[in-house]
Parts: sequence; structure tokens; C-alpha cells
Amino acid sequence: MSENTIEASDYQEIIDALMSFIEKAVVPIEQEHAEFLSDEYNVFDKRGLMTQKYRDINRQVRELSAEAGFYSLYGAESLDGGDLPASGIIQVQEALHHKYGPERTLIHESVIPSPFTNGLSPLLLKLKDEVLAPRLEDIRSGKSTLCFALSEPDAGSDVFNLKTKATPEGDGWVINGQKQWISNAAHASHAFVFAITDPEAVKARTGGITCFFVDTSDEGFSVDAGIPMMGKRGSNATIVSLTNLKVTRDQIVGEEGQGLNLAMGGISRGRLTMSATCVGLARWALDQAVSYANTRKTFGKTIGQHQMIQAKLAEIATQIYLCKAAVVRTAAMVDAGLPAVKETSMVKMACTEMAGRVLDEVMQIHGGLGLTNEMGLEAGYRFARTMRVPDGTSEIQRRTVAKRLLAGDTQL
Repeated sequence: MSENTIEASDYQEIIDALMSFIEKAVVPIEQEHAEFLSDEYNVFDKRGLMTQKYRDINRQVRELSAEAGFYSLYGAESLDGGDLPASGIIQVQEALHHKYGPERTLIHESVIPSPFTNGLSPLLLKLKDEVLAPRLEDIRSGKSTLCFALSEPDAGSDVFNLKTKATPEGDGWVINGQKQWISNAAHASHAFVFAITDPEAVKARTGGITCFFVDTSDEGFSVDAGIPMMGKRGSNATIVSLTNLKVTRDQIVGEEGQGLNLAMGGISRGRLTMSATCVGLARWALDQAVSYANTRKTFGKTIGQHQMIQAKLAEIATQIYLCKAAVVRTAAMVDAGLPAVKETSMVKMACTEMAGRVLDEVMQIHGGLGLTNEMGLEAGYRFARTMRVPDGTSEIQRRTVAKRLLAGDTQL
């Protein structure tokens, strides 16, 4: 499928088929392993990394999704992917989180991977054929996964503060450094590794960082630990060490010294994907609130008949509606090839902050029940809070928007 062949009316058909697949293939796997998945000590080991059994379950879901054609839905047509445009991606992401809410990792992480950092990443198009060809089928089938090793302990939003260096040796380089917050690294077969190849260019903030494609089985690549996140014993985010990791010129992704251009290229869709996820999560939470308001009674009537609760519900729905409209408009800009740096920053900031406010209010509507794990709201609240950090914090988004405005980009 190409971008030109997918019309807006087709998205619901894709979503319906995806939901049918999940109900028939993935939910039974969740039910089969329900007891195992409910215990954090089964999911994460002492180092905070995913256990082998949990990885095996994830791989089973990935491969089933690939067989059904959904795992590669966001991938480029030239990689035999579905080539779903941004306008389709946001609808799929919203639908998934609206229906299933938070904490359904087999659905949210394994059925369809990130549109940029895993699966049929567009970065694969920048590889030499002799590097990609022997690996592509395993990546497309879900047998092999990828990770994106850019962030470091001292280099998050300020990527020019990178410390990992690639030192020339013979016809290639030797990479040394440490990466942090690297999702999927513990069970990835391949990694996009970013390292300094031109210190002077980095110092001048003009480039000098190169992206290399490596196999995680290569000597010198190691995953040290998983990072415990809010309410979790571990997480999919990891700390990675690179020790005398040897790479060749053939492993360069794109052009030498231009790695940050590649990294920035995925930001628009990444931020849109997160924004749509937050819209879906907020809609899921609103559904819980409306249902509860229609059944819970106080002082002789349902709480939905009290003006205070009505006001809360109206405010929640308004916030969701406005954010959804902004995401849809921005996705259309991205699909049209229009500059949208300012807009993707605005929607990422607005949607992630909106989701936090909505989950907080929905928990309040549920009273004591909202603080328990019974409704899943507590998990939703934690999930919403984490979304304000990845792909640029809210503060970084505001900085980006302001810089674009001051540079003359004032169109709204």
C-alpha cells in the first residue's frame, strides 16, 4: 500500500481488522499467561531486564502479527511495509489505546512497533544493500528487533553533549561509551548506534555524529541493566555499554557525520504517535468516568446528576476533543510534506499534558476506587506521567515552539 492509495475511509477497515486480530490471536495469549504476566518478578529479573520467558511471549505475538500483516503496517512500501501515512498511524494508535487502555504491553509494544526506532524503520533505507539484505526478512517477520542507541546519561535533549566516541582504526572505527534509556536493547538483534566521529564539528554544533548499524551480538555491545520506572521493578528501557566495539564504513547509516539529521527525521511521526496515544488513553479514561458516573450513587442519585461531576466530564471531553483535532491537522501537514516542527512540538506538549490532567480528574471522579488497581486508572496515571518526557520533555517542546516563532514561523 502506498500513501496515495490509502484514503481516510480505509483506516476504519484497517483498525477493525487489527482489533479482530488482537481479539482472536493476542488476547488468548494474554489469558493463557495471565498469572505469569501479573507478577512483576516473572516479567523482570534482578537486573530489571525482561525475563527470557517474557521475551519469548513477546516474540510469539510479534511473529503472529507479522504473519497477519500488521507488524509491518507502518513500514515503507519499499521494505514491503504497509506504508501507512501519518494520518493513518495516529488513528491506529488512538484506537488501540482507546480500546485497551494502559498496561497491555503485549498489544501496545509487540503488535505494531515504533514507526521509527524498531520494525521496518525508515533508517533501514539508509543502509547498504549488502548489510540490509541478509537481515531484512527476520526484521520484517518480527524474529529480529531493533533498538535506537542515541541517548546517554548526559545527553538527552542536548544531543551535542554526546560522549560516545568512534576512534579511527584501520579502515573503520572503535566505539567506546555508554547509552541510557535505550528501549528494546535487551532483546534487540540490531542497533542504531550514534557516536562522535568529528569532535570539532560536534564542538561547533554543526554535525560530526555518525550513526552505525551493528548487531547486538557483536563483541563490545552489552546491556547492563533495565531501568526501574514508575511503579515497576524494571522496564524496557536499558543501560547499554559499548566497549571497543569495532565497526566498518559499510555499517554507516546514511552519511558520515550526519547522524543527527537521521535522528531528527523521525521526530515528527514519533511525537505524533505519542500524541495520538495520549488521546486514545484519555478517551479510555473518559469512558470509565462516564460509566461510573451513570452507576455510582450518592445522596439518592447517580453522581452524574451532580453539577460538579458534570462540569468535570464536560471539561475532560473538551480537552480531548481539542487535542485530537490538533493531532489530525498536524498529521495532515506531515503527510503533505509541509514544515511541521512547531506543530508537532505543540501537539506533543499539549496531548501529553492533557492526558495527565484527564487521568487525574478521572481518578478523582472515582474517589477511593480510583486509587486502587481495580480499574486500571492508577496504571493509566503512571503511564500518562511518563509520556511527558520521551521524545523531548514539555519544556523542550516549549523551547522549540518559541524558537520557531522568534525565527518568523508564526503561521497557525
